[in-house]
Amino acid sequence: MTVYQELQLNQAGSKALIRSCTNRKDKMRHTAIYLFKICLTMAFCMAVVIGFSKIFGNGNSIVGVVVLLCVMAFRFADFGIRTPHAMGALTLMFAILTFGPRLANAGGLVQEFLVNTVCILLLMVLGCHNVVMFNHSTLLLCYLLLYGYDVTGDLYIQRLIAMGIGAAATLIVYYRNHRKKVYKRSLGDIFKEFDIHSLRTRWQITMVFGVTTAMLIAGLLHVPRRMWIGIAAMSILVPFHEDAKKRAKSRVPGNIVGCFIFLALYYLLPPSIYNYVGVIGGIGVGLSATYGCQAVFNTFGALSIAVGILGLPGAVFFRIFNNFFGAVYGVLFERGFGRVLDRMSCNGQ
Repeated sequence: MTVYQELQLNQAGSKALIRSCTNRKDKMRHTAIYLFKICLTMAFCMAVVIGFSKIFGNGNSIVGVVVLLCVMAFRFADFGIRTPHAMGALTLMFAILTFGPRLANAGGLVQEFLVNTVCILLLMVLGCHNVVMFNHSTLLLCYLLLYGYDVTGDLYIQRLIAMGIGAAATLIVYYRNHRKKVYKRSLGDIFKEFDIHSLRTRWQITMVFGVTTAMLIAGLLHVPRRMWIGIAAMSILVPFHEDAKKRAKSRVPGNIVGCFIFLALYYLLPPSIYNYVGVIGGIGVGLSATYGCQAVFNTFGALSIAVGILGLPGAVFFRIFNNFFGAVYGVLFERGFGRVLDRMSCNGQ
């Protein structure tokens, strides 16, 4: 395996390669490459996010995160349809990501719920037909981040430009990496195969209403940072039932541990270092191969931003509460809504 090939491995792959080494020299070499990859990735990500922030305004730094998520995910993942059709679907999805969150934030809770439902449903149908690719974890996360970090006025005009650049970059990467793949399925076939009797369709519908109803309830209760609840529910409502239970058991404790570590860092480190706590979390995520560990370190970046909005006690409380609510709601909704879909399926037959 070349150094370049080794740099393409994910955390689990790199750690498995290191564990497989039989001598100390090889283990040190692969460990060094792994650490270099993390540093390189972090430097690149920081450069992109800072670049978007400098060019398009601080409120649009989140667009840099979204572009990174899409480019890095769709280097490897595809949509299971012909490449020209996939390019069209990807363009539509970027349009949804660009306009959907703004429209959802522009009205009351009813409008927000309806817009979120339609947009997330379209993202699930267009981009998540190939369940194995786990594209929902990228697309829905991007949508919820843009929803949670909404902007208006001149900043939104800048966001339109930034999202256009991000769409172009993602399309170029997608075409370059997937143009030689051959699929018979077209974009139209995706809609034809949307069927309530299909396990895939039932999961897609469950995901849509699980996330949107969780956020609606949070809105009715005036809970701040509702996107955290949506992200927590989304991470639990995976296609496979057993995985959902495992994730719920890992996410809540992971967030609690992450909050306590964040508190320790907040009180032990000098104020001049606070801005870098999110970076520490990013490095931790890079070193993590399990979902539970990633949940711990993902907390750092979220809290470092929320502290400026909610204060330290409020940020920590709602980070724990929102994730607990979203995770538990996701598990319960998946069970209850599954029964509703069973009845609908039986009645349809």
